[in-house]
Amino acid sequence: MEDCLFCKIIRGEIPSTKVYEDDQVYAFLDIEPQAPTHIILVPKEHIASANELTKENAAVVGHIFTVAASLAAREGFAEKGYRIVNNCGEDGGQTVGHLHFHLLAGRNLGWPPG
Repeated sequence: MEDCLFCKIIRGEIPSTKVYEDDQVYAFLDIEPQAPTHIILVPKEHIASANELTKENAAVVGHIFTVAASLAAREGFAEKGYRIVNNCGEDGGQTVGHLHFHLLAGRNLGWPPG
């Protein structure tokens, strides 16, 4: 999608600190981290939100979770723990209209989150 912030990041039109990329997923450091480690994982296919998932495109979510687990192991925080968050819609806190997941780690993440 032309005007989508995350699509522009994926295409390299907006700089990011990439931590992972394959044919389906792009992961980069959040510019306003909410934890010592804060990685954003996005599907390369533009999917507006979790509400737009279908049986045809939903497999990417499983792949994103696999990537998140690999990043947690690679970065050394898998054993201590981490959180994966998806915000859906305005009341859910979604601020970018592209499906994405926050991978947060490096401190005790209290509950409830917000």
